[in-house]
Amino acid sequence: MSAFHDLAAQSYGGDEAGLISGYLFDASAPEPARAIDSAQAAAWLAEERERECSERDPAYVWLHFNLSHAHAERWLLRHANLSDTFYETLHEGLPSTRIERADDSLIAVINDVHFEFSFEPSDISTLWISVGPRLVVTARTKPLRSVDALRTAVKAGDAPRSSTELLEHLLRAQADVLVKIVRGVTSRIDRIEDELLAGRLDHKRARLGVLRRLLVRLQRLLAPEPAALFRLLQGPPAWMSEPDAQELRGSTEEFSVVLRDMQALQERIKLLQEEIAANVNEDNNRSLFVLTVVTVLALPINILAGLFGMNVGGIPLADHKHGFWIVVAIVASFTAVAAWAAFRKKR
Repeated sequence: MSAFHDLAAQSYGGDEAGLISGYLFDASAPEPARAIDSAQAAAWLAEERERECSERDPAYVWLHFNLSHAHAERWLLRHANLSDTFYETLHEGLPSTRIERADDSLIAVINDVHFEFSFEPSDISTLWISVGPRLVVTARTKPLRSVDALRTAVKAGDAPRSSTELLEHLLRAQADVLVKIVRGVTSRIDRIEDELLAGRLDHKRARLGVLRRLLVRLQRLLAPEPAALFRLLQGPPAWMSEPDAQELRGSTEEFSVVLRDMQALQERIKLLQEEIAANVNEDNNRSLFVLTVVTVLALPINILAGLFGMNVGGIPLADHKHGFWIVVAIVASFTAVAAWAAFRKKR
């Protein structure tokens, strides 16, 4: 029994098949969204295949899997009857976001941030999705925020009426997560800008670099999504209704707005980095000028000290009772002239 609990803990709450959560949605039932486990899901899918040619009803299943579980993909191969394209997508290692048709289903690759997101570029992972008229499968290797937000909404009573609407809810949840990230990055940039105006440089260049890399990575991974979804909606599957297609178009527009906000933030970070670099260069130039002035002012005394330090005969003023003060006066005069020339050039 303890071994089973250890396995469940390692799979982030998944059961023996790697199923994290499963729901049966049926708008005609008293309970529109009912939680199911992997055994109940397998039985429902087997029954659905047997009555495949019968009249369709509005019921469909959403299964969310943890791919880190050794049995997850094996269970899908045995029971889910998914398109081969879905399994090819799992193993091809291309994380760029896209949505495409495969047979009579939709295959989507969506990039999302980790549940424990700390504004690091590495805190981004992939969610694989297969959407059919009766079955939606989502799979990931690490806990992700958007799909967890959708799970929370379903637990709270949200029951999408179709598999396409469930996909649309997931895309909107991802857009909401990205909006929060943009707001968080904006607040951090505001603080850095205030510190810059106050003259406290600290390590803002490094902090800005991390934020810029995060935005670049998010935009690079997410940018193809609106275009891919738009192409898909030009020729949707036969089972996708027109209202659902319109909802997906709306989610595409939200993504476009978020991506434009990310682009604007990148430009703002770039300007701040240039301003900080200019301040650093100005400080370096000021330090270099001070070092140059000190070197120039010390030049006369160094030259005279070198000349008078020679142990040879004929050193002038060696026997003069005021020789030391004469040499000091000469050095002071040359130093004053050098200082006047240096500061005059600076002004």
